[in-house]
Amino acid sequence: MKKIVLGDTNIEVTELCFGALPFGPLQKNLIPEESAEILSYALDLGVNFIDTAQMYNTYEPIKIALKNRKDRPIIATKTHCLTYEDTKDAVEEALTGMGVDYIDIFHLHSARYSTDVFDIKKDVLRCLKEYKEKGIIKSIGISTHSVKVVEKAAYRNDIDIVFPLINKVGRGILEGSVNEMKEAIALCEREGKGIYLMKVLGGGTLIDDFKESIEFARELSDNYPIAIGMVSKEEVLYNVKYFNGDKDLDGIISVRNKKEIKVFEGVCISCGSCIKACHSNAISFNDKEKAFIDQSKCIQCGYCIAACPSFAVRVV
Repeated sequence: MKKIVLGDTNIEVTELCFGALPFGPLQKNLIPEESAEILSYALDLGVNFIDTAQMYNTYEPIKIALKNRKDRPIIATKTHCLTYEDTKDAVEEALTGMGVDYIDIFHLHSARYSTDVFDIKKDVLRCLKEYKEKGIIKSIGISTHSVKVVEKAAYRNDIDIVFPLINKVGRGILEGSVNEMKEAIALCEREGKGIYLMKVLGGGTLIDDFKESIEFARELSDNYPIAIGMVSKEEVLYNVKYFNGDKDLDGIISVRNKKEIKVFEGVCISCGSCIKACHSNAISFNDKEKAFIDQSKCIQCGYCIAACPSFAVRVV
């Protein structure tokens, strides 16, 4: 599989990145051993890049998958923390949780923030930079849905990697259009930032346009790996074959199950937690004062599921 060096770092990754969010409790909620088996299969097929996060709760299956392997993949994780001490705990949790001695990429998990994120999270950055000086973190990044944050990250010396949201229909992009996000990402590349892309398939909502969606992303540059969530060996095989240029893809996946995230009104307590957690402004109260998800805006990140105190928000 094609490999890409991320910007001015020495981090070389496969074009296909294994997105770990969907097999965790925010979506599919597979048992750790099953998730680890799927991830191990991807690593055996040549994928060397894993993207996860503290809030995904997927460290355990990654640890299981990495146990006794001689090849050590590149790992990116993220934290929503706002304080120095909480960030320190998050780094230690990642190291222990995945059974590793260092983290290749540690992101500010900042999907919905605007350009004040670097002031709001200044203590988080200070902590990550200290770990970078010790060699425990190899690079610092930011994951974001905002065009303006991507633009600002281009000129920051303390940001090595940018993980922006982009897809052909612009679903989930904040503070700008698809074309403006393209330009912001290209600016980051010119400034030496490593780039890899999220939500190219719109969180699964564009799965029926798989080829067109992937090729849209690949045509942006030769230097942008693409993170795709995978929850079965069939999906892994299909994606690996596709990224390797294999045309014989018939019969690998017989049915692509399109998932939706919905609110069960009978359980909803109308607290608004899911509305606050939504990065895409996809949730509002309906005329019954119950949360309602606009599927045309939803990118299926699952953050509303984690935020709901009554378990009224579920994947169906």
